[in-house]
Amino acid sequence: MIVLGIETSCDECSAAVVRDGREILSNVIATQIELHKPYQGVVPELASRLHTEWISQVVKAALDKAGLENSDLDAVAVSNRPGLLGSLLVGVNFAKSFAYALGIPVIGIDHIRAHLYASQIETPLEYPYLGVLVSGGHTVICRVDGYDEIEVLGTTIDDAIGEAFDKVAKFYDLGYPGGVVIDRLSRNGDSMAFLFPGPSLNRQEHPYDMSYSGLKTGVINQLDKFRNGNAEATDENIAASFQRAAVGILMKRVKAALNDTGLKRVSAGGGVAANSLLRSELRELEKCGYTVTFPSLKLCTDNGAMVAGLAYRYLCDGYRDDVHLSASARVAAFKKC
Repeated sequence: MIVLGIETSCDECSAAVVRDGREILSNVIATQIELHKPYQGVVPELASRLHTEWISQVVKAALDKAGLENSDLDAVAVSNRPGLLGSLLVGVNFAKSFAYALGIPVIGIDHIRAHLYASQIETPLEYPYLGVLVSGGHTVICRVDGYDEIEVLGTTIDDAIGEAFDKVAKFYDLGYPGGVVIDRLSRNGDSMAFLFPGPSLNRQEHPYDMSYSGLKTGVINQLDKFRNGNAEATDENIAASFQRAAVGILMKRVKAALNDTGLKRVSAGGGVAANSLLRSELRELEKCGYTVTFPSLKLCTDNGAMVAGLAYRYLCDGYRDDVHLSASARVAAFKKC
């Protein structure tokens, strides 16, 4: 089965062709980073307009790179939630029209589930396992019992981890996108130069929940102090100290969840799964007998391959959508522990 996957949930316009859910024949990603950089963040109206201009070319490039014609496709999959509504609608409407013209099925795919599934394309991991989704919009720790059997154990109660990275980078004028810049700067910094606060949560019913607003605010509020003659306050030290604190908040909950659930396998996904410190901390779990997987760097960011890969599983189980498929900016309901 050859599936075309389309991803336009935010500012990446991507199309990929995947055979039988595993073999990535092409994965084209047209990034809008340079066009949003002057605004230090994604401008929704600009993002959707660019998707409209680019999507036909991106899909054609994916098919050309795979060496296939339109008629070789068996199905079209598209991210239809959650995300920026305008951007999602561009992808959904294109996918429905494209599939209808070819007389093949179309299926909507949850963007979050696709990120959680991404590592399975390259390194299949036996169920159940602990899923860790970390991105600019979401931070979730969950139990994954199947490709569509997900139980949320903990989530952020305010900012997502990626959002905290971006906002700290913006206030310190470090560059955009913040996560990439902070990760790069931190490699030459002292992570113990500053001790930033962690959250003090007393949530007995949800012990794996996280909070990043306090950390973000604590770092931002030190801006004047750090930039006022403090020799230790280099961009590298600030970045390294913040990153250590941010990753530490997450890893504390991950370790607790593994201990309490007895799960021995972990898989991470989402843009922040590309962070070098987080990948290193997760790898350390292997020394304690855990199996750890995460996607290659190209599959951490928003991409069409993860959409097509997950769609294959749904299609094999008989799931289909029709012309009534629509988009939603909201997160779909997950089972909450």
